[in-house]
Amino acid sequence: MQRIELIVSEENAGERLDQYLAGKLSHYSRNQVQLLIKDGNVTVDSKSVKPNHRTKNGEHVLVIVPEPKEIEIQPEKIDLDIVYEDSDIAVINKPQGMVVHPAAGNYTGTLVNALLYHCDELSGINGEIRPGIVHRIDKDTSGLLVIAKNDYAHRILSEQIQKKEASRIYLAVVHDNVKSDRGTICAPIGRSPSDRKKMAVVKGGRHAVTHYRVLERYGDYTFLELALETGRTHQIRVHLSYIGHPIVGDPVYGRRSQKFSLKGQALHAAVLTIVHPRTGESMEFRAPLPEYFEKLLNYLRNKSKNI
Repeated sequence: MQRIELIVSEENAGERLDQYLAGKLSHYSRNQVQLLIKDGNVTVDSKSVKPNHRTKNGEHVLVIVPEPKEIEIQPEKIDLDIVYEDSDIAVINKPQGMVVHPAAGNYTGTLVNALLYHCDELSGINGEIRPGIVHRIDKDTSGLLVIAKNDYAHRILSEQIQKKEASRIYLAVVHDNVKSDRGTICAPIGRSPSDRKKMAVVKGGRHAVTHYRVLERYGDYTFLELALETGRTHQIRVHLSYIGHPIVGDPVYGRRSQKFSLKGQALHAAVLTIVHPRTGESMEFRAPLPEYFEKLLNYLRNKSKNI
């Protein structure tokens, strides 16, 4: 059990309690903070309060963070699109809508649940919740990621990602006409000060670089190829929104009015290049565009021809 004690400053006086705590507790989202409050784990001047309590200068806020409950992740027989597999690694083409590893609200149906059923062994470096997971892609992003079957492979692959020896290329459809044929977005990314569940370009954020190239233009939409130089959370989605070209279908960083009935952002991890951790062989993997993405492109191509 962890105890966190805070004294409200004059600067923070008048804020909602959940907003205040989400700002002070960087590892917790506003929803997580609200649950702590509703479960009676937060008191103000020794009194239970509600999430919408307005803080006052000098108030003593006590947060009790209970010990995390042990979660047993169950293997599940879920079909996987395995692009490559050997005794050290597996390369998976993840479908849109699949969560990579279990987390609050998603303890079943994840890629990890499927991997536990399919693989006899997975690396344990990232713990019981994320066995084998070297890097992630968002739930509603489709495409390639590499899985480590043992700790040796995991360490080598992690070093490759850190040293930028591994590379990833994404494809996306964005709003409006991207005028430059090529470009680089270099803008620091950190937790959004207004919404702790979101990332944003912020002063003092972590260095982030995304390169893009225009593949096709359709008037009000553009088809892009993107290469990551860094791998920050939601990097491509945040960067494209930052330059005024959010990804079509993005429910978090996109436009409120969405013309197409997509289940998430039109973003696909199409190419993954790694050096095999055991053999030292350079390997490139490609994943074809999923059906939802092809349908969107065909519609936009046909529409632009008729303009």
